Amino acid sequence: MNFEVIVTCAVTGAGDTVGKHPGVPVTPDQIAQAAIDAAKAGATAAHLHVRDPQTGKGSRDPELFRRAVDIVRASNTDVVINLTAGMGGDWMISEDDPCRAGPGTDMIGPEERLRHVELLRPEICSLDCGSMNFGDGNYVYMSTPPYLRRMAALIKEWGVKPELEVFDLGHIRLAKQLIKDGLIEDPPMFQICLGIPWGADQSVDNMKAMKDQLPANASWASFGISRMQMPMAAAAVAMGGNVRVGLEDNLYLDRGVLASNAQLVERVVGIIERMGARVLTPAEARRKLGLKKQA
Repeated sequence: MNFEVIVTCAVTGAGDTVGKHPGVPVTPDQIAQAAIDAAKAGATAAHLHVRDPQTGKGSRDPELFRRAVDIVRASNTDVVINLTAGMGGDWMISEDDPCRAGPGTDMIGPEERLRHVELLRPEICSLDCGSMNFGDGNYVYMSTPPYLRRMAALIKEWGVKPELEVFDLGHIRLAKQLIKDGLIEDPPMFQICLGIPWGADQSVDNMKAMKDQLPANASWASFGISRMQMPMAAAAVAMGGNVRVGLEDNLYLDRGVLASNAQLVERVVGIIERMGARVLTPAEARRKLGLKKQA
């Protein structure tokens, strides 16, 4: 059981959710305000993607990240800033020629994937620890060992904490090798991602199996998607972990009732407190994880 819980709110993501929920943040101002509102509702950290303000689709434009982060940092609301570094690994196999990239491919190298992290120096950024099939189409997310080693080295050089995102047991195995190679500083920080097609399914058994493979000194969190967001949050706390909620992973507060990020945070904070635990403040989380806050 974890009695001192870090709550992360993933406020928007990059998925095709804008047309499904009018409250999904799109512009840098909206994304920043969602992070601020989540912090006021009790979130310790905000995990930020950005979107193209015109199309609503996920973006990796450093200027959009800068605008969102600047607003959060200039606010009077403290929150740990956690930026995605998962964009730029999308490979769509061409229907006409499997040797070529198809429409929608966005494949770039390690340095460019981290351009906004180098610019903004958040306290945390994600590091997706392996490649995987994504959904039922010819879409593969590509994050190879050489790319991960280069990205981990740069993240360490900049004093940013990598959140090691793992979608199955093989990803944990690779992350542990990065730790063994000295590319990840102690204590390592993991995010066990459950329910994403086709990673590990969301269940208590799978969460425990993955948690049991983590290094003994690791800090870890987990999330489930859609209707399993809150059950997986409760399971993570019971097993000694931290939690993630937010509109990136789930659009609903209750069946048929669309949620806001702040409402999802309030809901999970209530669950945590009813379990006899409490949510850590951003300052407490920085001390626990050895984070470096940068203005």
